[in-house]
Amino acid sequence: MDTYFERFLGHRVDEKLRVVCIRAAIVGFLTHLLICFLYQFEWIDLSEKTSGLFDSYLDSLYTPFSIFLAYEVYELIRTIPKSFTNSIGKQFEIITLLVVRDILKRLSDIDASVSSSIDESISILAIECVAFVVLFWTALYFTNARRDIGANTGGIVDLKNFISQKKQLALLLLFIYIVIAVYSLSTWSVSLFEGDGSTNRMIFFLDFFTVLIMADILILLLSYQYITDFSHLARNTGFVLSTVILRVAIASPGISGAILFTLAGCLASSVLFSGTLFYRNDSTHFSESE
Repeated sequence: MDTYFERFLGHRVDEKLRVVCIRAAIVGFLTHLLICFLYQFEWIDLSEKTSGLFDSYLDSLYTPFSIFLAYEVYELIRTIPKSFTNSIGKQFEIITLLVVRDILKRLSDIDASVSSSIDESISILAIECVAFVVLFWTALYFTNARRDIGANTGGIVDLKNFISQKKQLALLLLFIYIVIAVYSLSTWSVSLFEGDGSTNRMIFFLDFFTVLIMADILILLLSYQYITDFSHLARNTGFVLSTVILRVAIASPGISGAILFTLAGCLASSVLFSGTLFYRNDSTHFSESE
């Protein structure tokens, strides 16, 4: 199992994939920007529905952010065997980038819209910016909390077996990720050629986070074989609940989605803070390799 994990999710593969994604993001950005330029000067003709992807130069930012998001999902899958807390933090990093992409798209729509619709758009934009700040803070808090908590593994019996099970789950999740990505890209491409160039965060992410919730729940159930500490299990359950809220937020448009994103960030941060505070004051620390 370790051999397959290193082959598809190991450090060397990750480094190569990172370079490919950076180059693809640069090429994608310049290509999208060029099409926007050609469309602005009416050198190419696009359908009314498709033109929404190219009617503002800010639209060109959508492509590189989408590529970075695809890479971050891969990074999330890699973190699953290492730490449940780290994987939750990575989820919030992905959602933070997703919200930033939505904000940039909304800014491009405001730039191209008539004045009568700006007020409502700016109201939604302001709330989404608040959600971004909360999500960004949550992602940073999870990253720093990893250093503060430590890595004592005394709370888990048969740690190697547990990590091996999570590596198997990560490989399965990688396969599902590829299937969902290919399906989402192909169906969106077909719609684009048919004249429907609409974009929203539900494309790919709604399906993937549905699968991710199932994976988080499975990890939680597997942990019951090795962990008997209630506070530890309750903390992980709270993290799963925040993931469920994130999934609902992805499917919720406008203000309701931004509020749910904010709620998920506050919930996850509160659960992590409570657990960190408790274990700082207690002599028995939980494992961060669960």
